Amino acid sequence: MKDSAPRLSLVIPAYNESVRLPASLERLHGELSRGGLLSSTEVLVVDDGSADGTAAAAEAAAARLGLPLRVLALPANRGKGAAVRAGVLASRGDWVLVSDADFSTPFSEWEKLVKTGADVAIGSRGLDESLVKTPQPFFRRASGKLFNRLVQLIALPGIRDTQCGFKLFRRGAAHAVFALATEDRFAFDVEALVLARRLGYTIAEVPVLWFNSEDSRVGFLSGAKAFIDLGRIRWKTRNVARA
Repeated sequence: MKDSAPRLSLVIPAYNESVRLPASLERLHGELSRGGLLSSTEVLVVDDGSADGTAAAAEAAAARLGLPLRVLALPANRGKGAAVRAGVLASRGDWVLVSDADFSTPFSEWEKLVKTGADVAIGSRGLDESLVKTPQPFFRRASGKLFNRLVQLIALPGIRDTQCGFKLFRRGAAHAVFALATEDRFAFDVEALVLARRLGYTIAEVPVLWFNSEDSRVGFLSGAKAFIDLGRIRWKTRNVARA
């Protein structure tokens, strides 16, 4: 990595991903190479207290591929929100992209997000369902739609899908939002977008390709707790405003 700040920082939260992550990084390397972004991108894998050698697997894959990658290791499992927050606050790029380790949304879709020019651009499965090439099981689709209706009602009117794990931030917006964020688990996406809106940043929602991963890391209890979290997020962010 050159001393100058990279154009793009890619933050990948990872928990027990030693099996899936090397293949994901290989696909990423190919897309970065084809897009001419390999030398201007930093990849930050945040190991969220994994017990399966995730950090070592990421570093070995990066060394084999020649991928500019840093691993940030949290000492214990704290949740996806905590991992994303740590990665974003350590990022140096002009743009900060957050993606799930399985790349359910292919990395190349980031171009759609950056073209919006918004401070925050989020991938969405709710605007064009024809782009959802591998759908979730019925129960998860139904609960997800119910959750997003409640999100719009309680916290974020006008945003159809807060939970697609593919979000792009300008550096200033990323650091301002996650410096204030405190949610460690499932509802961290909602909190981040509420904070971005409270701080006056522009938000664009963009339809993206999406392929469901069978090895989902979101359990029923985590999702159920997120419903309770919505009211709390609205309450604790009520006085946030741009200085």
